[in-house]
Amino acid sequence: MTSLVPALPAGYRSRPATVDDVPAIHALVLECEREVYGRGQSDVGAVAADLVRPGLVAESDTVVVLDGAGRLVARAWVDRRSEVDVHPEHRGRGLGAALLGWTVARARQAGVARVVQTVPDADTAAVALLRGHGYEPLVTAWLLEFPLSAEPSVPEPLAGITVRSFRPGDAAATHVLVQDAFDEWQERRQSYEEWAAHTVERSAFAPGRSALAFAGDQLVGAALALDVPGTGEGYVEQVAVRRDHRGRGIARLLLRHTFRAFHHAGLDACTLWTHSDTGALDLYLRVGMTVRHSSTVFRKDLGA
Repeated sequence: MTSLVPALPAGYRSRPATVDDVPAIHALVLECEREVYGRGQSDVGAVAADLVRPGLVAESDTVVVLDGAGRLVARAWVDRRSEVDVHPEHRGRGLGAALLGWTVARARQAGVARVVQTVPDADTAAVALLRGHGYEPLVTAWLLEFPLSAEPSVPEPLAGITVRSFRPGDAAATHVLVQDAFDEWQERRQSYEEWAAHTVERSAFAPGRSALAFAGDQLVGAALALDVPGTGEGYVEQVAVRRDHRGRGIARLLLRHTFRAFHHAGLDACTLWTHSDTGALDLYLRVGMTVRHSSTVFRKDLGA
């Protein structure tokens, strides 16, 4: 199948992304985040993990855009989900529209029923672009934060529950726990390899600040933490509690353990993302977190 090429404005050229592009893509993403949020918040591991998503073929499902000097100024990928980023200095020239059109065309070519993309609500131009191309809101996502200026209190231990840090050998059981817990709202179960690439195998993974809860020898809860270099903040990638142990305060206990570990590391805050399909926003607010900013996940149905 012939790879699609985006119809770019004059002065730009495109090619598929490669692993060698990861540092430049990461720098681009940070610039886009600073433009919208006033700070960068992504680590390079997240960019690298996206390029090895199961089912994504870099040659046909990714694009990077270079300017006349050969600098990487935009990128896009699509595999049911999609992402498009354009450097702030190169916006307003049609690159975003060209790459958005490419993601839709590539998704249609691949026979995908719909494509989704997450856009910060503060990026009004991007929101307008997606709406103008027939995208509709699907769910709301929130970035929450917990300040670490003072040492966070940790609840008293729960009866029959022990908490310890993540250790080598915990990964397989944690993968099963997370997939079982997320079955209620995620479209599909992730293989161990896909899940690990976004969590325990990332260079930013912080096992000593990731808390696991056990009932006897059974893993019943996990809070997986990341150190995000250059931000002065910790990040919780995933929180999961086994269904038959919910409502006991295990998630709150795990989060507070993780917050305290980040405080002891001298960090300023801990953040995490959640979205409206999970139903977890109230839990995080009760733990003491507040919403820093919001995004919307948009979808475009492509038909059969």
